[in-house]
Amino acid sequence: MTMEVTTLGTLLALVVTIGLILRQVAPAYAMMAGAFAGGIFGGAALNGTLHIMLTGAEGMVGVVLRVLAAGVLAGVLIESGAAKKIAESILNGLGEKKALLAVAGATMILTGVGVYVAVAVLTIAPVALAIGKRTNMSKLAVLLAISGGGKAGNIISPNPNSIAVSDAFDVPLTTVMFAGVLPAVVGVGIAYMMARKLRHVGEAVESKDMTTEEDSEDMSLMKALSAPATAIFLLLLQPTAGIVIDPLFALPAGGVVGTLVMGKGSYLNQYIQSGLGKMAGVAILLLGTGTLAGVISNSAIIGHILNGIDTFHIPAYVLAPLSGIIMSGATGSTAAGTAVAGSVFAPTMMELGLHGLAGAAMVNAGATVLDHMPHGTYFHITRSSVHMGMKERFKLLPYETVIGLVIAIVSTLIFGVLGVLFL
Repeated sequence: MTMEVTTLGTLLALVVTIGLILRQVAPAYAMMAGAFAGGIFGGAALNGTLHIMLTGAEGMVGVVLRVLAAGVLAGVLIESGAAKKIAESILNGLGEKKALLAVAGATMILTGVGVYVAVAVLTIAPVALAIGKRTNMSKLAVLLAISGGGKAGNIISPNPNSIAVSDAFDVPLTTVMFAGVLPAVVGVGIAYMMARKLRHVGEAVESKDMTTEEDSEDMSLMKALSAPATAIFLLLLQPTAGIVIDPLFALPAGGVVGTLVMGKGSYLNQYIQSGLGKMAGVAILLLGTGTLAGVISNSAIIGHILNGIDTFHIPAYVLAPLSGIIMSGATGSTAAGTAVAGSVFAPTMMELGLHGLAGAAMVNAGATVLDHMPHGTYFHITRSSVHMGMKERFKLLPYETVIGLVIAIVSTLIFGVLGVLFL
């Protein structure tokens, strides 16, 4: 069954989705409702709309399974104390003189080793606030460093967004992760420089913002890194030795090995259950995302975009970061944005001659530009992590957008303009 949703119907789907998310409707349901409205008013009729939505959701099953598998690694890192140990080691290593760089770098690395970005933010925030209080810094500076580090870490991690574009463009997950390293480093540098400018702007960190936490138990940094190191080693076997170990197996294997190395084998089931709980929401979000992707991928808007590229002689690679920017802005989520952009536009990009790795890297980078919009959860999680007022939180939006744009521009220069590739 093939059918085409009108451009007006597709735009309506996006408007309904954004409107419902702004009304605090769960994003997965908002996207399902948007897809339904777009299909019905776009001319697909009831049965056609149902078919499009189900087909789109089915296309996300592979991503959902890998995201659930990633929950094992995330659960081990968080519940064992390994994530906190890694964060504290970085923060203590750089010291208070480079406090903001340490905060941004620690968030990037913690996200990069496989901790979901929202959890990484919540893990780093208490330590960052303590440093901010001692060094008399503002909450704006602290949160900008945290947020910028999270954005950078998201494009070098085995997190849902990277898994989604890896699957959509059919390229190894590790190559997508390594493709984001240079843009991520530049992004952290920009975040650090802007955060320094905001050190004494806005509300200062106060004693009431502090949370009393127990010191993390005595664990060596090597043991703490054993889980992500194992997972990345297994994933690297594909590009280096031609041995394909899918993230579906590599990520939970890393978690299991890390648990044993840390001497916490008896807690493994507890860690797995915790990780599953943290990733279940993301998995449901991605299924809802699939329904919206189904409508867009069966839309007349694809033809209009291709005509526009030909008419205005726009380089084909521009579609990659632009689709990531638009879809992350529409959904307020890096994971949902990359999933929609990848599943909808990956075939078109590759038909236009864009290499899969280049497309995946640029979509992933583009999705960091607007993932902090107020209708998404990232905005509210970051705000609550440092006990910041709503008005103050809005002041950071332009700075976060600049960080995302820099990451996207660097990635586009490398993989689009210069055409640098590695396999």
